[in-house]
Amino acid sequence: MASANAVIKWNRIQNSKREVNVQDFNESEGIESMREVSSEDCEDTPLVNQQTDNLEENEITYRHYVIDEKVEMGEMASIFFNKFGVILFYVCLIVYLFGDLSIYCAAVAKTLANVVCTYIPENYTINDTIPDTAPCWKDSKYNRLDAYDNYLSLFIVVMGPFAFFNVQKTKYLQYLTSAMRWLAFSIMIIFALQKIIANGPQGNPPPVNLSGIPRLFGVCVYSFMCHHSLPALVAPISNKGTLNRSLAFDYLLIAFFYLILALTGTFAFAHVDDLYTLDFDPNGGENISNLFVKIIDYFLTLFPVFTLSTNFPIIAITLRNNLQTLFFSQNRKYNIAIRIIIACSVILLPFSVAKYTKDLSILVGITGSYAGTGIQYLIPTFLIYYARRHTSETIGLGITNKFASPFKSNYWLIFVFIWSIACMILVSVNLIEIHLNST
Repeated sequence: MASANAVIKWNRIQNSKREVNVQDFNESEGIESMREVSSEDCEDTPLVNQQTDNLEENEITYRHYVIDEKVEMGEMASIFFNKFGVILFYVCLIVYLFGDLSIYCAAVAKTLANVVCTYIPENYTINDTIPDTAPCWKDSKYNRLDAYDNYLSLFIVVMGPFAFFNVQKTKYLQYLTSAMRWLAFSIMIIFALQKIIANGPQGNPPPVNLSGIPRLFGVCVYSFMCHHSLPALVAPISNKGTLNRSLAFDYLLIAFFYLILALTGTFAFAHVDDLYTLDFDPNGGENISNLFVKIIDYFLTLFPVFTLSTNFPIIAITLRNNLQTLFFSQNRKYNIAIRIIIACSVILLPFSVAKYTKDLSILVGITGSYAGTGIQYLIPTFLIYYARRHTSETIGLGITNKFASPFKSNYWLIFVFIWSIACMILVSVNLIEIHLNST
C-alpha cells in the first residue's frame, strides 16, 4: 500500500512537471529547451537528487510513501501487474466471491430449515445429526431437505434482486451488523461456559487428530480472510507510526475470540454442527422452559440469517462489478441485456452450488483453500515482489520506504508461496478422501 501511494504521487508529480514545462515552452522556450527538460524529467529520473540534504530527503520520503490514500487490491494489481496478472487477480477474487455467496445461501437456508422443522425423531440424542429425510413436522411428508430447498429459493427471491442495483450509504448497516456480531459472539461464549459449569464438559475431543489437518487449512484461511479489508482499515489511521501496534492488537483480539469461541464450543457440546449457531437450536434435544433463554437461543440460531442477509447484497454487487471489470472495459457502456445476464449469473450460480450441497465445511474448505489462498497468500506475495521492483525502477533506491516489511528477504516470499501450495495440496487430499468415502 505504501508503494502504491508512492507510485501514484510520483506519477502526479511527473505529470504536473510536464504541464509546467509545456506551459513554459509555449511562452518563452524553444524546441531545444523542451528536449532538455523532457530528458531531465523522464520516468527513470530518481525522485531525489543524490546531492539533496538529508532533511529534504526525509521529508520527500515521508511525503511519498506515507499511506494517506486508500488503494484497494484491484488498483494495486493494475499498478504493479501486467494485463495477464490483472486478469488472474480478478478471476481469483471472483471465484472467492462466488464461493462466499454459495456459503451465505447454504447457511441461511440451513438455519431457517432447522428452526422451522420442529420434529425430533425417536431415540434422538444430542450427539446425533437429524437426517435430511426426517419429516419437518410429525406425520408430515414434508421433510427437512424440502424445507432447505424452499428456503434457499425464498432467500434468492428476496435477496437476489439487489444484485441488479447499487447499494449506497451502508455505514449504519455495517454498524448494526458489527454490533450483532459482537453480541452473538459474547452470548455464545457465555452460554457455552454456563453449559460447561452446569453440566460438565460434554465434548471429549482427542488431543491430536491428524486426519483433520487438511480441512483445518481451508477453514483457517477462510476465517482470517481480511486482506481485502485492510485498505479501508489502514488509510483512515492518522498516525501511521502506530500501524504495527494497532494491527497486532487487532489480530491478537481476533485470535483470542476465535480460540475462546472454539474451545468453549468444543467442550460444551458433545457434537458440534458445521454451522456452530445451530448447536443453540431451541428445537434441539433439550427442553427449555425459561422464556428469556429460549429467546436468546432463537437469536443465536437465527444469527446467520440476520448478518449474512445484510452482507449478501454488498457481496453480490461487488461480484457483479468485478465481473464487469474483467470482461468489459471500464470506459465501455454495456447495454441493459449484458447487465441482466451478469446479475443473473451472480444469483443463479451460488444458488446452484448451495442446492447441490449444503455441507458448509466442504464449501468453506474449497472457497478458503483455493480462491482464499490466492487472495490471502499468493496475490499479496506477488504484489510485494512487483511493487519492490517497480518502485526501485521508477522512484529509485535512494529513498527508503519507512513502511517496508521487516521480512524484506525474498526467501520469505518463497516460503509463503510454498506454504500456500502446501495448503491447497492438503485440502485437495481431504476432498478426495471425502469423495472416496461417499462413494
